[in-house]
Amino acid sequence: MIFRNVLEGVAAMQKIVRIVPWLLAAWIAYIYLWYLQYKFLGHPGSVELFTTLTDWLGAHGHEKAMRIGVGSLELTASLLLFVRPAQAIGAALSLALMTGAIFFHLVSPLGVDPYGDGGVLFKQACATWLASLVLLVLRRDEAIALLAGVPVIGPIAARFA
Repeated sequence: MIFRNVLEGVAAMQKIVRIVPWLLAAWIAYIYLWYLQYKFLGHPGSVELFTTLTDWLGAHGHEKAMRIGVGSLELTASLLLFVRPAQAIGAALSLALMTGAIFFHLVSPLGVDPYGDGGVLFKQACATWLASLVLLVLRRDEAIALLAGVPVIGPIAARFA
């Protein structure tokens, strides 16, 4: 009886572990795809945000390239998150994108509340960063296998090989 309950509990946990990565991927993709309309269509709020960033970075006049570039990377991450063999790559790309977003919110003139709405964008960036990290941890075996296939190039990298 106890053994049967333990086995049922293990089976239930295995189902949850199989479902959680897909739920995280769906949430991350939802956030990215929702904001693509603003980035790709040139919404005034998005243009203002990226203008602030490019001006702060000294890349005056390159707002559109940065806005479309970031949006394209977010779209790429969203697509990769739904291709099972590439899910670790999508999670890693998402983690990198959100690390950049959080960094710029904290150190640039944007601040954590650029729209005066209580910092919704910053909070979503933090939540997406955490979801990406958890997904990458859950898919760590695939991520390690992918990294193992990357050739070691250069004198510094050769020292660690």
